[in-house]
Amino acid sequence: MDVTQTHVAFDLEIGSPLISCRFDPAGRFVFAGAEDFRVWRMPLSDTAADSERVELITDSWVRGMTFADSGETLITGGTDGRLIWFPAGGDASQGKIEPVRAIEAHDGWIRTVATSPDGKLIASAGNDLKIRLWNAADGKQVGELSGHESHIYNLAFHPDGVHLVSGDLMANLIDWDFAAGKQVRTWKAESLVKFDKTFLAFIGGFRGMTFSPDGRQLAGSGITNVSNAFAGIGNPSVVVFDWEAGGPATIEHLSKGGLQGVAWGVALHPDGTRIAAVGGKGGYLLFWKAKEAEDFHRIKLDNDARDLHLSPDGLHLATAHHDGHLRIHRMEAEAEKVKEPKPDAEKS
Repeated sequence: MDVTQTHVAFDLEIGSPLISCRFDPAGRFVFAGAEDFRVWRMPLSDTAADSERVELITDSWVRGMTFADSGETLITGGTDGRLIWFPAGGDASQGKIEPVRAIEAHDGWIRTVATSPDGKLIASAGNDLKIRLWNAADGKQVGELSGHESHIYNLAFHPDGVHLVSGDLMANLIDWDFAAGKQVRTWKAESLVKFDKTFLAFIGGFRGMTFSPDGRQLAGSGITNVSNAFAGIGNPSVVVFDWEAGGPATIEHLSKGGLQGVAWGVALHPDGTRIAAVGGKGGYLLFWKAKEAEDFHRIKLDNDARDLHLSPDGLHLATAHHDGHLRIHRMEAEAEKVKEPKPDAEKS
């Protein structure tokens, strides 16, 4: 893989501003949550016809998406506080997929959902400041965790299947032993939150969060050095923590030249590369080496990015955009197009 060769492999126009995107675990499809109260499914193929686009009607904006049942089930969490189960690979002949289950999960917006490593539990967090655990198979609540005092932006299960981490608006992290229902430890990413004395508002929080595949590192993304909370003026940031040690961060990845915007999503590639998608003042993909604070490569996007997801094959990046486009990037050199031989000139 050579990230300096990253290019847009294909561009899918949804038509409504997008706020989320996810590949399914098998890499068959890519899903995008839109402001038209739908989630859209498209095959992961640059030859996919528009007729293969499928709608999943959610009646809300969907920021949280996760999978269960070995990727055969998609669970969404929306602004209406509901969790909805859909067959991820459902029949597309009618152009839409009907839900199999919907539950009233939270009072207020669900910003994040996650699936336990064994696939048996779904975790969700709402504006009610509660984290709730659900049986993935039947949707029954099996647990509840309380401890945050500000909106919870992201959840991530540790690969060990024992710990769950939650990150909030105030850049607080809580490490939970979710089976026991108790906090193990807490820490804070100080650089990812600021109180703006002019607008009397806090801005920041964990806009993206993920573990490395081996579970040794936890990364969070957001905005730092904020000078205007109302306009969201600041610099994108990715903070990385050693999981065993907890806080403070071992490194904060920033951008050359003080690029403005928010790092809305973050990925830790198995080869050690850190990747973030930036929205604000135009979109960017930023790439860092593990021990370097500044990005070594960046790509200007056609529009502000609002989410990022790394594909199971480690070669593709999905970015959801405000202009209603879902862009799929491939992190290797673009294949050369074979030129068709010119036909022989007709003999006179």
